[in-house]
Amino acid sequence: MDLSTRHSSCSSLELLSPAGGWEQLRYAVWYGANAVYLATEQFGMRKRASNFKMEELPSVVAFAHEHGVKVHLACNIVMHNSDIAQLPPYLKAADAAGVDALIISDLGAFTLAKQYAPHADLHVSTQASIANSQAACAWYNLGAKRIVCAREMSVAQIAELRANTPQDLEIEVFAHGSMCMAYAGRCLISDYLTGRSANNGHCTQACRWAWSLHEPSRPGQDFPVEEDEDATYIFNSCDLNMLAHLDDLAQAGVMSIKLEGRGRKAYYVAAVTNAYRRVIDGEDPALVEIELETVSHHPYSTGFFYGPAHQAPYSDAASSDWLWVAAVDSCKPLANMPGYWEADVTARNRFDISTPLELLSPGKAAAKLSISNLRLIVSSSDGNEQQLPTDTANRQMDHYRFICNQELHEHDIIRTKKE
Repeated sequence: MDLSTRHSSCSSLELLSPAGGWEQLRYAVWYGANAVYLATEQFGMRKRASNFKMEELPSVVAFAHEHGVKVHLACNIVMHNSDIAQLPPYLKAADAAGVDALIISDLGAFTLAKQYAPHADLHVSTQASIANSQAACAWYNLGAKRIVCAREMSVAQIAELRANTPQDLEIEVFAHGSMCMAYAGRCLISDYLTGRSANNGHCTQACRWAWSLHEPSRPGQDFPVEEDEDATYIFNSCDLNMLAHLDDLAQAGVMSIKLEGRGRKAYYVAAVTNAYRRVIDGEDPALVEIELETVSHHPYSTGFFYGPAHQAPYSDAASSDWLWVAAVDSCKPLANMPGYWEADVTARNRFDISTPLELLSPGKAAAKLSISNLRLIVSSSDGNEQQLPTDTANRQMDHYRFICNQELHEHDIIRTKKE
């Protein structure tokens, strides 16, 4: 396969988005995901995400399936005997809920899943570090429908793996989001320093702290670990961003691209999902990539796909200059004002009638938005509604109404750039 020959081949890629909770799930679905991956309170690698209660899983699956979206359930922590003992009833419940796939890294858990969740496809997690065709074939022969490649693989290595594995074995890769400084996420720093194991979903991201060397023979003297006068964050990895290279991934044989972020908020999920959806659907990535600057992130790179990954040793904080200020609930045209609409929104952050606003809609580029006649909506106990004129929406999660110069739709996002 000539990887230097590019053509529009990414249209068949499955877009797999993170869903750390109900709100993230909804926005992933609304903004174009073909599938979502999530976890319950057990066995997932993101304990700090909202996650779902096990009893919620049937409703989660029903919502996703109503919108034609598949559900992949993460069950990929490092398994100990106490975990394995709890798996059979968990797997039975997941199967009964109708999850489409289980993401598993442990061979024992994989074996139990075949027995107790016979209707779910089995996907081998990136935590299994599959980086060669022999390992991929071994998992396939055990019953795997899909492998998630080790993040340390290059595009060329993935293409070689594809050429030497059964064609009905699906290949998935991470294409966007945070990268771990440890191989396949197998890190002990968090556990050593805080007692919270990254391999069981409790990572504190200690690798992103400021580090220095302490010399025991010189009490009270610390020596910063630096690459230059400002750099102390030597383990602070760049974020992954493959938006401009989806054709390469598709040509290499990838069928699903995964967006990292089960610990992220709904705005991140919506904006990143929307960007990748637009490129998969045929838009020029050069016109879409600005969208990825509106979400909190570390400096971007292409990870290991084209060579060694790079660190970002000059900052430990992800950052964004943009705020999600409102979610659109409804909108209707004004009969007495042709060309204008009245919208109801839920405030997420402060804005006023003079704030420069942008509108983000599923499948579209952001557009400027002008508003006027801002009102706070207050409902009384008797069901009556009051509209209180105001210049500023400053009550988070309260409802507001305004007049705008374009039609808005339910689930649209209104944002602004920080001053």
